[in-house]
Amino acid sequence: MSILVDKSTRVVVQGITGGAGSFHARQCIAYGTQVVAGCTPLRGGETFEAKGPGDKAVQVPVFDTVADAVKKTEANTSLIFVPALGAADAILEALDAGCKLIVCITEHIPVTDMIRVRRALVGRSATLLGPNCPGVITPGQCKLGIMPGHIHKPGRFGVVSRSGTLTYEAVGQLTALGMGQSTCVGIGGDPVAGMDFIDVLKLFNDDPETEGVMMIGEIGGSGEERAADWIRQNMKKPVAGFIAGRTAPPGKRMGHAGAIISGGKGTAKEKIAAMEAAGIRVAPTPAEMGKTLQSML
Repeated sequence: MSILVDKSTRVVVQGITGGAGSFHARQCIAYGTQVVAGCTPLRGGETFEAKGPGDKAVQVPVFDTVADAVKKTEANTSLIFVPALGAADAILEALDAGCKLIVCITEHIPVTDMIRVRRALVGRSATLLGPNCPGVITPGQCKLGIMPGHIHKPGRFGVVSRSGTLTYEAVGQLTALGMGQSTCVGIGGDPVAGMDFIDVLKLFNDDPETEGVMMIGEIGGSGEERAADWIRQNMKKPVAGFIAGRTAPPGKRMGHAGAIISGGKGTAKEKIAAMEAAGIRVAPTPAEMGKTLQSML
């Protein structure tokens, strides 16, 4: 099994005709993802050409609106590569069109825009992943985002991370150890976003074919501490972890917009202590993430 995406996922790519959107849409299609539609205002009626597995030619219709794309292609998931100032409206458009999963890769979306999005999500059945995230992949089935598909291997271990780069590092290590992945989820590092650690951990906990989880966090915020408390009370499977930013000076943003220690809170020391108290085995260095999870089996 998997969480969030699988072979049946039908995708509309918002911003498919742009530079980043076209490049990564082609990568997703080549991986085998069912990209059934694209969306770019004023470009409706065009066809986006790509190559699927085995270099099979794929032609994707482009629509002016997500609502048209969903109606005519039965897309149920949106993948967003819209520039920052229009990305929040793109999320809202996908939400109103009925997409059940919305994956927003765009970074630098204004916080006030994301507050508006979060309010719109209340009471809705849709799930938002991101923004400022690498996306989600169920190896061998569906890739939505910018991650390198070739390092992933189908298996029984879940990965959830705030950092895209460290997600790839953890996956590379797990694959080298023969530990394939059920699904890998990058939740992103923005202070106001969609899914958090607990949302993803709940899905992994309920997935009968996920045997263990790698959770990768970083300084700033309190998401890792909340996740550790939830794991202590609810998680039935082994969880290994890593916290990036141990040497970051207080008050200094390190990479992600949410990765800032303020008021003495959100330090690596606090997060590691909370995780270890919850039974999570924390890797001392990035190079030991895979072996740390392996040691818990």
